[in-house]
Amino acid sequence: MQHHVASRDEWLKARIALLSEEKELTRRSDELARKRQELPWVRIDRDYRFETGEGAASLADLFRGRSQLLVYHFMFGPDYTAGCPSCSSIADGFNGIFVHLENHDVAFTAISRAPLPKLQAYKQRMGWNFPWASSFGSDFNFDFAVFIPEEQQRNGGAEYNYRREPAASPEEADIASRATPDGATQFARMSGTDRATYIRERPGVSAFAMEDGVVYHTYSSYSRGVDGLWGMYQWLDRAPKGRNETGVWWRRHDEYSAA
Repeated sequence: MQHHVASRDEWLKARIALLSEEKELTRRSDELARKRQELPWVRIDRDYRFETGEGAASLADLFRGRSQLLVYHFMFGPDYTAGCPSCSSIADGFNGIFVHLENHDVAFTAISRAPLPKLQAYKQRMGWNFPWASSFGSDFNFDFAVFIPEEQQRNGGAEYNYRREPAASPEEADIASRATPDGATQFARMSGTDRATYIRERPGVSAFAMEDGVVYHTYSSYSRGVDGLWGMYQWLDRAPKGRNETGVWWRRHDEYSAA
C-alpha cells in the first residue's frame, strides 16, 4: 500500500475525520452488546460431565460459585498431539485476564475434547494457568456445534456458525479463514493430525447463566465472531500496516525462535 506523507495539520484533519467513524463503531458495538444481553435464555437439561484438574465436574460446577460462565471452545481433539496454533494465540490473551473476570462474578474455562492429561501437559508447556476442562466422551462439543463427526463431515448435515455445511471428502474438507488459505493444512500438521481430523474441531465462545440452581445457555459465537477476543489482531489492526498477511505467519509462542 502506498502511503501519503503529510504535514501534522493534514494528519490531524484526517485523524479527526476517522475518529468520528471510530466513535460510531464504538456506539454500534455498545448497542450490539446490549442486544446480546437481551437474547432469550435456553434451559440446559442435559447432564454434561467434564474432567478438570479438581476432578469430575458438571456444567454447573464450572461456575465455581458465580452466576455467569464464559467458555472458550478450544480446538484440541483427542487425536491432536498439540492444541490448535490459532486457539493457542487466543489463549495467550485470555490467560492474563480470566482472573479479572472471575472477580466480577464471571467464571471462565476453556473446554476441549482431548483427554485431560493431554490438556494439562500442553497447558504446562505453554505456561498457562486458566481453567481447562476436558469434555472427552461427552456430547457437549457436538451439542454446541464445535465438533463435527466424521460421518456428517463426509455426508453433509453438520452445522457450524449457524450454517449447514456441504458434504466433503477428507481431501476436500476445509474451514473458512480470513486470509490464510493454507491454514487448515498447516495447522493440522502443527497439531499432529491430518486436515480432515483437524477441522472436525471448531473454535467458538459460549456464555451461560445460572439462576436458582438452573443453568441456561445465553449466547454462542463462532468463526470470525471470535475475532474480537483475539488480542493479537486487535493490536495489529492499529499498526501502520494492519494485519499485513497473505498466509499463516504466527506460531505458538514457544516456537518463534525455531521458525
